[in-house]
Amino acid sequence: MTRYTIQEKDSFTVLGIGTELKSDYTDSDGINREKLEFWQTISQDGTLDKLKAIAANDYIFSVNEAVNDKMIHYAGVMTKSSIPEASRNIQFPKGEYVVVKGEASTAEDLFKELTDLTFGEVLVEEKYYAYVGGPNTAVITEKKDRLLIGEMWIPVVKI
Repeated sequence: MTRYTIQEKDSFTVLGIGTELKSDYTDSDGINREKLEFWQTISQDGTLDKLKAIAANDYIFSVNEAVNDKMIHYAGVMTKSSIPEASRNIQFPKGEYVVVKGEASTAEDLFKELTDLTFGEVLVEEKYYAYVGGPNTAVITEKKDRLLIGEMWIPVVKI
């Protein structure tokens, strides 16, 4: 079983630049490919740098949210500012979160690893808490040598 914790978090908001994911929600390869293309595009065209420039801290968020029956994926930061490219302020509720830790050499690998572990193992095996929807996020919390260290935060309710 993957090591994880249940943590109480205050509500927080992430300013996101998003894209609609067109792959079927059961097509993890297609979803991962779309996310990778999105991150490559915003990294190459300077949009991600603009977002980082207004961030309140060093955290970079990879957020997934269902909006109007569409799967939306965002790159985001915590900030009180905005930029024209931003598409949404994503509200995360105060409450309990499953927190899964991981590390990888690239942001894309870290986000994929955390998502796979969380949804493929932790939430399947967790007996006392359940994810009931709402935005979820993987976040890069620090860089150490050549590794990115991060966490997946999933809002949950006790069952």
